[in-house]
Amino acid sequence: MHRPQPNPRSAENALASCPGCGTELAPRLLSCPACQRLVHGQALQELADRAGREQAKGDLAAELALWREALELLPSESGQARRIAERVVTISDLIDKHPAAAGPVPQPQAHRDRWKPGAGGGAARIGIASLGAGALVLWKLKAVLVLALSKGKLLLMGLTKMSTLSTMLLSVGVYWAAWGWAFALGLVGSIYVHEMGHVAALRRFGIRASAPTFIPGLGAFIRARQRLATPAEEARVGLAGPLWGLGAAAAAYAAFLATDAAMWAAIAQVGAWINLFNLLPIRPLDGGRGFCALSRGQRLIAAAILGGMWYATGEGLLVLLGIVAIVRALGRGPAAAGAAAEDRLALVQYAVLAVTLSLLATVDVPVVAP
Repeated sequence: MHRPQPNPRSAENALASCPGCGTELAPRLLSCPACQRLVHGQALQELADRAGREQAKGDLAAELALWREALELLPSESGQARRIAERVVTISDLIDKHPAAAGPVPQPQAHRDRWKPGAGGGAARIGIASLGAGALVLWKLKAVLVLALSKGKLLLMGLTKMSTLSTMLLSVGVYWAAWGWAFALGLVGSIYVHEMGHVAALRRFGIRASAPTFIPGLGAFIRARQRLATPAEEARVGLAGPLWGLGAAAAAYAAFLATDAAMWAAIAQVGAWINLFNLLPIRPLDGGRGFCALSRGQRLIAAAILGGMWYATGEGLLVLLGIVAIVRALGRGPAAAGAAAEDRLALVQYAVLAVTLSLLATVDVPVVAP
């Protein structure tokens, strides 16, 4: 779960008086009430220059982060704020369509010069006699390895935050007392992976985020330092947590298949159930954020998938998810009324999560004799 948190940077950096007319300024003002001069004009120019350099390098995520920072220093009703907000949406859409947007990525020349601010495929089979196919598989494995290493680096970086580590250890202690140290570590680890999925998605869209903070018995949360700009961003960030959580649950289940240790099956089952619960289409839960990008028809499709998985697995939680999904589909609101554009990726992600998490949440956990 992630919670939005406004950034107080603008209040901290406010000037005591207007450099243009000398009018005394309140701490949170972004423009002079007398002469309308921008309080943070110099900082905005520096941000614009840095964003231009990142744009020239093709680093969309870095450019987007700078424009988001600039928005915090502008009055929301100003023309500059509107133009930058449009730029934020444009870059966000580009990042959403680009799988490697966290770093420098190529952009069309026409797009780079257009705006300046004013003031999987299927499984590969390796044939012994086919060197070309073998080389292709090796290349794909290399890409997967690079991806895994980058995600691993992010996971380790989160553990360097004292607030995360201390609250994580506290949660481990609580669960340890109830179910033993091994299960406690696995459960807290799966929750941590879930939260870092949100962090990774926020970073992808140039949004600063806090490290996870654990609440023993309730889970964990992160704080987004800036607001999300589009329904697509809401869906990607919201569903990133369950997607990473699915990876953690699947890894635990794979460990169970390899070792026959009941502990791994239990971790997989509980972790999957927690992530399935987070698909509940109510904000601030992850499913609610995912539903922000779905049209009425897509929400009904999601409800049908939830109903089908309840019929297939008998998992009672799916009844609640399905009922809420139908209510969200038939209720009032821009997206439910069909005004929002359909987001196919959000629907696919939600459907995949609903199917796979339902299956993992109902795996048989062997009973170990005392």
